Amino acid sequence: MARNTLFAFVIAAVGWGTGGIATRGALLEGVGVWTLVAMRFVVAALLVAGLLLLRGVRNIDRRHLHIGAVMALTNLVFPYVVFTFAYDNASAGFVGLFAALIPLGTAIYAHFMLPDEPITRAKLIGLSVGFAGVLALLASGDTGLGDAGNPMLAAGLSIAGVATIGYAGAYARRHAGSYDPTTVTGVQFVIGSLLLVPAMLVIEGLPTDVTNLGWSLIVYMGIASTFVPFMIFYVLLRTISATSVSLIGYLVPLVALVGGILILNEQLEPGIAVGGLFIFAGMILTDRAGRAATHESLIPSPEAPKRDELPLAREE
Repeated sequence: MARNTLFAFVIAAVGWGTGGIATRGALLEGVGVWTLVAMRFVVAALLVAGLLLLRGVRNIDRRHLHIGAVMALTNLVFPYVVFTFAYDNASAGFVGLFAALIPLGTAIYAHFMLPDEPITRAKLIGLSVGFAGVLALLASGDTGLGDAGNPMLAAGLSIAGVATIGYAGAYARRHAGSYDPTTVTGVQFVIGSLLLVPAMLVIEGLPTDVTNLGWSLIVYMGIASTFVPFMIFYVLLRTISATSVSLIGYLVPLVALVGGILILNEQLEPGIAVGGLFIFAGMILTDRAGRAATHESLIPSPEAPKRDELPLAREE
């Protein structure tokens, strides 16, 4: 991996990882879930709109509107709402571990949507190990909040978010090269804001009682945990595979887990440690299997592939 790409990975991972910590902090500060999600999207939308104006973009074609709308729903609105509710029921580290499943979810969708990223048997082993970690985490009942929290609810919400983000990653990669990353990001945030601000007003009303700390956390999330990581995400998708981009998830849970312990006094409970090890092992196995498959595809050989190297059958 090139140095610039690695640096971009770290920036995106720190942004998304600290976003979980900031989310927990804002919720503890009394900020409502709908207010939190809607306002961070408004901040990000304003930033992207300003960037587009500086670039002289005045008209957005139908293709960018279509891709942006799909991504707004699958990569932004739904997953961010359910993940924020999950943070209200478990620690930043707990929810962050589920974010580590995004590469695995992306690999599943990529198998059916991208002809050059099939699931091999080696990848399937990695996926199985990762999901075994989820089962271990759920069986323990640990949330990182001691006796507080609801692990089953937090896990269900997180898995739903992972499922939609996994689809979004494969979808964006499928259309990579046919859109401008900044334009799609702008469309995505504007549509997200248009959907969530009315929901916020109906459910929670005007955010008149948000504290200064609460607003500071919202602005931080809008910039460092939303605008910047999403811009990096779309730029990287134009040059490397969907599964590789989703490997930003390697660092996100580490940032969330360590930050939650140091900043929010969350707990590293046994179930989180054991489940996390399995999840990380599954990610590593899936990643290595993907790299091996890519390497083999670049080396022409007159011999037929071995039986255990053949990709699993998939629907056409």
